[in-house]
This record gives sequence, structure tokens and C-alpha cells, in this order.
Amino acid sequence: MRLLKKELDLEGCETLYHRAFSEQMLREDFEVRAGRWWVEDGWLVGQNRDNFAAMIISKADYFGNVMLDFKACTVLPCTHDINVMWNGSWNEQTNTRDIAYVAGLQGWWHGKVGIEKSPEYKLNAANPLFAFTPGQVYHVQTGSIDGHVFVIIDGVLVLELTDPDPIDNTKYGRVGFEAYCSYLKFTDFSIKRVAYREVEEAYQPEF
Repeated sequence: MRLLKKELDLEGCETLYHRAFSEQMLREDFEVRAGRWWVEDGWLVGQNRDNFAAMIISKADYFGNVMLDFKACTVLPCTHDINVMWNGSWNEQTNTRDIAYVAGLQGWWHGKVGIEKSPEYKLNAANPLFAFTPGQVYHVQTGSIDGHVFVIIDGVLVLELTDPDPIDNTKYGRVGFEAYCSYLKFTDFSIKRVAYREVEEAYQPEF
């Protein structure tokens, strides 16, 4: 998978975490911070009717250049917002997400694939061109390499962004799932160390 000046080796990524969703797994590995979250037939299901990020976050930190690899869909009649975070942290005083990268499908109020940087949300990128179908299961791979953020859906690079002030991924390592006025579910979830190499970019004359 080719990014700007990088080649991702998706098959060569080291798996840092992979565990089937179960109620025991949620109790041991995650913290519900807001919304309703439960496990049903091997799926993590999230539900939140309000306009804020209702999250379930990892108890452990996963530092470095990481990628979240999962399958997800909205639960009908819900039509929007499948969101995740990584390189993250939590503000215990306000019980809200603090520093983190966030990526999602069919969000940002107008049906976009997007990336944002919490908590100031001054760094944003969004693409309205992805043809999202509510209720359809998508394979999502999203993460970052020292602030070079990417979103891959069903094997296609849909969005990338380079952060001029990258999150310190040696300090911030929480990951999480988010329901933003949405009803959604996740399965087949892994956290991976991104395998990549730097590449030179150059055009060859076409005329």
C-alpha cells in the first residue's frame, strides 16, 4: 500500500493485540467511559443517542506507530459514524478524550471519511467521496506513522494526512471505539505495529 513517500507492508505488521470480543475481554482489557457497550455474537456493539463521543477505551497503552485493523458497520436504522482513536489519552477531570488521533467513516455531519486530532480539533481532513452503505460491513485499517495518518477501507487508501506537529507516540498510547449519536458494531479487531519503508518519489517523463 503506497502512501506519500512511504510503502506500507500490511502483511508484515506485527500484531500487538488480538482477542475475540467477549464480556470477559471487555472487563479485562477495556473501560467504558460513556454510552452503552456490550458484546453480542462476537461483535462489540456501541450505542449513544447524544451528540458527543461516547467511548470505550483500552486499559493498556499501545505506543509507537500503530494501526487499528477491524471490521465494522452501523446497525440499522443508524446511518453514520464509525469512529476509533489511537495514540490517545483520557482527561479524567472532564471524562472526555484528550490528546489522540481519531478516524472514522460516514461522520463529520455530512457523510465523510475523516481524520481529526483531539482535543483542539484544529487539524482535520475529510473526504465526502466514499460511497458508504449503512449496515454494510467494512474492513478498516487506520493508524499513523509519526503523524502521517491514513485510512484504508476494504484495501483502498481513502484518506491520508501529515500532521506538522505529531502526537508523541512514546507518551500517548490509548486506543478506543466511539459512538457519536450512532449505533454501531465492531469485530475481528487487532492492534498492529505499522511495517513500512521510506521511498523516493519522482515522475518519469510521459512525453
